Amino acid sequence: MPVISMFYGIIIRMYLLDNHHHRCPHFHAKYAEYEASISIEDGEVLAGQLPRKQFRLVLAWLELHRDELQADWDLSVEGENPYKIDPL
Repeated sequence: MPVISMFYGIIIRMYLLDNHHHRCPHFHAKYAEYEASISIEDGEVLAGQLPRKQFRLVLAWLELHRDELQADWDLSVEGENPYKIDPL
């Protein structure tokens, strides 16, 4: 699972060929022992959890990079490696 960004101890990843897991464009955010799958469209947590502070940082990052995340999603579902995205 390629790492596409890292900031404040949060690692953002996107699985390749992952369009069947949650059936919507999403990415995975990990912080310490916490991990969550987050919808690109609306920032909804699809599975897992993050501490409140880190979740708010991830949402702020999502707002800044939604178009890039969608482009990376499109690459990932085709089995191609996504591009790196600037941190927060």
